[in-house]
Amino acid sequence: MLSTTVQYLRWPIAVTILGLLLTVVLGWSFTQTFSGAVSYLLIGTVLAVLEISLSFDNAIVNANKLKNMSPLWQRRFLTWGILIAVFGMRIVFPLAVVAIAASLGPLATIKLAATHPMEYAQIISDSHLTIAAFGGAFLMMVALNYFIDEGKEVHWIAALEAQLRRCASIRGLQITMVLVVVLTVSTQIPPQDVSRFLLASLLGLVVFTSVEVISQLLDTKEKTAELARAGGLGAFLYLEVLDASFSFDGVIGAFALTQNIFLIAIGLGIGAMYVRSMTIMLVEKKALAQFRYLEHGAFYSILALSMIMFAQTLWHIPELVTGLVGAGLIGIALWSSVRYNKASAAS
Repeated sequence: MLSTTVQYLRWPIAVTILGLLLTVVLGWSFTQTFSGAVSYLLIGTVLAVLEISLSFDNAIVNANKLKNMSPLWQRRFLTWGILIAVFGMRIVFPLAVVAIAASLGPLATIKLAATHPMEYAQIISDSHLTIAAFGGAFLMMVALNYFIDEGKEVHWIAALEAQLRRCASIRGLQITMVLVVVLTVSTQIPPQDVSRFLLASLLGLVVFTSVEVISQLLDTKEKTAELARAGGLGAFLYLEVLDASFSFDGVIGAFALTQNIFLIAIGLGIGAMYVRSMTIMLVEKKALAQFRYLEHGAFYSILALSMIMFAQTLWHIPELVTGLVGAGLIGIALWSSVRYNKASAAS
């Protein structure tokens, strides 16, 4: 078992070694001191651990979607998806946010990140409300769609999940629940921020429903070879938007540790590689089938993360708390699954 796990972690370990060496080089180039190089190394390590702890539930949800995709689209997601996740969300996304907010061009934004990291970080911080509103609405829809489903047969917290399943026939219930949360939060934030918050939240809902519509349109076409290949596009788009929503929290939280965009990219990129390897292992080893409630724990974690993102528009919530909540829910679900397996074997 250990040797199999190490086999899946070969690439992440190699990227970790390379990435940590780059943090030392980066620290030395910026500070010209040994202590500065060590400081960059430690921050890069913490960022990688933070990304892994925040994104393990992402790996479980990815595995749940990937198991129903064709091998072709699985490979595309696990190759192209890495490039989009590492370079898109960890590098391009923060640069795009600053470029739009400050009305700068791409080169000017990169220069700002390199020469004025404090100003760059402040612009990112000022955009946090919009990012949290979008991510909160999107992730809450992801979680509610899982629990409010007529086809859902396995329940972990049966008293709650059985009731949600019975409500699945009510059209638009998930969107209504999210809108109630959005309107409630909007009454608590400063008046000058309400329009930005509502627009970002509605955009999160629109993006979720648009991806769902595209996915269903592609997947319900006739099962010719060409259309079957196209059907994987909907799931691919869904996973990429989901990845982006998960990444918001890690990218924003990273600026609490450092304002250096290059150090953030290295640290979060290392973490993203482990998430991808965990996704592959979960799919190939069929771990979701072996652990009955692991998937439930991941979606409860997503629901908790969405609520935390909404709460972050009102209060500062440390990223450590976010990571512990997600890891705790998944850990409890794993423990419950092991207990169930033992009880089934005994009976």
